[in-house]
Amino acid sequence: MIARLVIFGGTGDLSGRYLLPGLAALRAAGRLDDGFGVVCADRKDRDAADFAGWVEAQLDRHAGEVPADARNAIIAAARFRRADIGDPGTVAAAVAGDGPVAVYLALPPALFPTAVQTLDQVGLPPGSTIVLEKPFGEDLTSAMELNRLLADLVPEEAVFRVDHFLAMTTVQNLLGSRLSNRVLEPIWNSAHIARIEIVWEETLTLEGRAGYYDQVGALEDMVQNHLLQLLCLIAMEPPITLSERDLRDRKVDVLRTLRPLTDAEIPRRTRRGRYTAGTIGARRVPSYIDEDGVDPRHRTETFAEIELTLDNWRWSGTRFVLRSGKALAADRKEVAVHFRPVPYLPFGRYGSAQPNVLRFGLDPETMTLALTAIGGDGESLVPLTLSAQTQPPELPAYGRLLLDVLNGNPALSLRGDEAEEAWRVVDPVISAWSRDLVPLDEYPAGSAGPGPRVSEADPDGDPAERP
Repeated sequence: MIARLVIFGGTGDLSGRYLLPGLAALRAAGRLDDGFGVVCADRKDRDAADFAGWVEAQLDRHAGEVPADARNAIIAAARFRRADIGDPGTVAAAVAGDGPVAVYLALPPALFPTAVQTLDQVGLPPGSTIVLEKPFGEDLTSAMELNRLLADLVPEEAVFRVDHFLAMTTVQNLLGSRLSNRVLEPIWNSAHIARIEIVWEETLTLEGRAGYYDQVGALEDMVQNHLLQLLCLIAMEPPITLSERDLRDRKVDVLRTLRPLTDAEIPRRTRRGRYTAGTIGARRVPSYIDEDGVDPRHRTETFAEIELTLDNWRWSGTRFVLRSGKALAADRKEVAVHFRPVPYLPFGRYGSAQPNVLRFGLDPETMTLALTAIGGDGESLVPLTLSAQTQPPELPAYGRLLLDVLNGNPALSLRGDEAEEAWRVVDPVISAWSRDLVPLDEYPAGSAGPGPRVSEADPDGDPAERP
């Protein structure tokens, strides 16, 4: 296990909100030894007392449920180093030490190439790993170039292109439920499933993230990585094992079979929108373009929806709808599997039955199945819902992610070709939106979003046959 972690951007939001609390959770679970050390490196200098106070405040705020002795252990293990990622001297000082080191780039993605080049110039000890947050690149070309730079620095198995969604227990439960239950896998195909919706809708607005979010928008922030990763787990063929090679090979297979949308299809199979002023609950929300740090000239979308199809035997004829939006009326974070209606219903006088829907709740962690049954009067069909609460995770997502990084297990991170294939799917949509082939609709904060949903048109038809 690697015993040293260096976080560049170490006093930023990602470090304080997720990485340091993740380390505290690992310590509380007995997964970190006493000799573990973490260096938080950043451009702005801080004295030791100020830094220790900052770490303590972050852990109190974001890891208050972790026992105090585990939090105190992380405070004692953490050190600050002033470092400029473009300055080899300060970077070398930050990563210096005995044995391999895990280097976490908690930086704006635009700085990744510079960071990797500087680390290559400095050199890392054998056995070291490097971690990059999403988005990985800005398009297919930049992702390929970043992969080339990384290949000069460390072996592919030492590169962690992390997506914390993959470390969520609820996300892993998609595979667990599907592959361990015989009742599901035989019907997990287009003959029985009409469409699958992968949704991350939230009432949250920017929450101070304008500096990052206004550069990317909903499509790149959520759909290109998180939601496409969920699609891979849902649609992949059963892997032989859950080792990094078997699991990631099957995910790449899915991405390769996704049919890129053409300019003619994109106006019919994608939507984008941006919220205007409105009310969410009792909270008055300003228009997106009036949020602090937003440049209206960017025409950044806060709502994105894209409908995709797979060109393979299992899924030909099933539609996959990926949707994410901010400042909406309600939180909805789930995967909804919509089965096709039964071919014949011999209950003429009882009414009609709605198709079954299996829902995997991502936050909160739930599972529900919508069925139909005979009502108590014996003369009507009524909906019946079976629901269950899944077990809470032992570790938070970033705790599990960091554990894999320190143990050198990249199974839940993206491989280089996987990152490139994801951009191949999304690049045509980004290009079409930049040329205004799809209007940037507006929707009031606190509403259901812009216009009719893609999935509401022709709900059970073959997308290839739509006019």
